[in-house]
Amino acid sequence: MIIIGLCGGSGAGKGTVAGFFAKCGIPSINADEVYKDISGAGSQLLSRLREAFGDEIITENGELDRRALSSLVFSEEGREARLPILNKITHSAVIEETERRISELGSAGIDAVIFDAPQLFESGFDKKCDAVISVIADKETRIMRIMERDGISRERAVSRIDSQLSDEFFAENSDFIIVNNGNVEELNEVIPSIANKIKNRGLK
Repeated sequence: MIIIGLCGGSGAGKGTVAGFFAKCGIPSINADEVYKDISGAGSQLLSRLREAFGDEIITENGELDRRALSSLVFSEEGREARLPILNKITHSAVIEETERRISELGSAGIDAVIFDAPQLFESGFDKKCDAVISVIADKETRIMRIMERDGISRERAVSRIDSQLSDEFFAENSDFIIVNNGNVEELNEVIPSIANKIKNRGLK
């Protein structure tokens, strides 16, 4: 099983890139979807988040209010203190479930899988990957994507971007870089080439 890490900052368009790789026969596991699946009402992960951040992140139905949690963690006043706490709680749980899903895919005969994780490096999972691909995009493009996708203000979108790793970091620590400013034709050319290199074990 070839494990490929796919990362990049918020709004870079990792999901779009993962979709192109799926067309090339490489399925993906999305860290955000794993997180949603294991943080449901009554889950152990939700209990730990509630203990750390309080009842304000819980809805009336006993579910995680992700918008409230994001607002709390990424606020200017609380970001430096709260973000490491959130990461410590969530990373180990997400990785454990991801490894279980990777094992299932391997048992089903899948020979390569992408782990689509915005915090691949922060979680340490990059060390378990055979190749790392980072997706980057112009800052203004990312800001507009985040605002449209999450329905948040420009200020909050910028704050989120500024709290994440830089494009320079991704360039220095990845095997492949994909620029995704919305040029579909370019993605159609670049991604199959990278997929073929990885499948043929030309990982770097």
